[in-house]
Amino acid sequence: MEKKLKGRYPVVLFDLDGTLSDSANGVKLGIEAAMKAMNKPIPDLSDYSLYVGPPLLSTFQVLCGLTEEEALRAVELYRVDYEARGKYENYLYNGMDKLLKSLKKGGSTIAVATSKYEGFAHWVIDYIGLSGIFDAVCGSTLDGSRKEKADIIKYAADTLGVKVSKTELCLVGDSKFDAVGAMTAGCDFVGASYGFGTKEQILGAGGCKIADSVEELYNYLFY
Repeated sequence: MEKKLKGRYPVVLFDLDGTLSDSANGVKLGIEAAMKAMNKPIPDLSDYSLYVGPPLLSTFQVLCGLTEEEALRAVELYRVDYEARGKYENYLYNGMDKLLKSLKKGGSTIAVATSKYEGFAHWVIDYIGLSGIFDAVCGSTLDGSRKEKADIIKYAADTLGVKVSKTELCLVGDSKFDAVGAMTAGCDFVGASYGFGTKEQILGAGGCKIADSVEELYNYLFY
């Protein structure tokens, strides 16, 4: 008889890109399409950790060197391309569905907290076969009013009607941006180094609990 696991945290939030879903190619295609449409040079996109995780607006300004006005236009173009093809480049990490079901059975409330536009996030969750499992799916806004990870964590907590604390709420994410967001918001954090961010980047941002695989997440999320 399989042993029932008990969730360590009452609430567990999951980043989407690089944590639940392998999605880097779709993001890469969208950035390339936007820059090409604006007749701008396409930067080196070989390091996924530079642009899978941070808000899109920041990516176009910092990585691509666009002005804020240009970046806003680039985000619009990106979303057109993402709607047409990028969203189909999403693949659920092996073992993730079992982990999520175990968390639910173990008493944890689970939700998505992503910098991706919330409408796209809902679509991706359905596409990768996780429809109905989360208690909430929380993402960014089109107008950029909610884009930083700490703000999305607080938004998710408000949506769920819970307080943000290190004992009550944990974010699982694969990037340094997730680690910083969790510390800023005041919740606990588990780094998913199987995603697009590296262990060194997560450690450098202050993360100290790191899972190199979906299976290793069990060590941090259950008693």
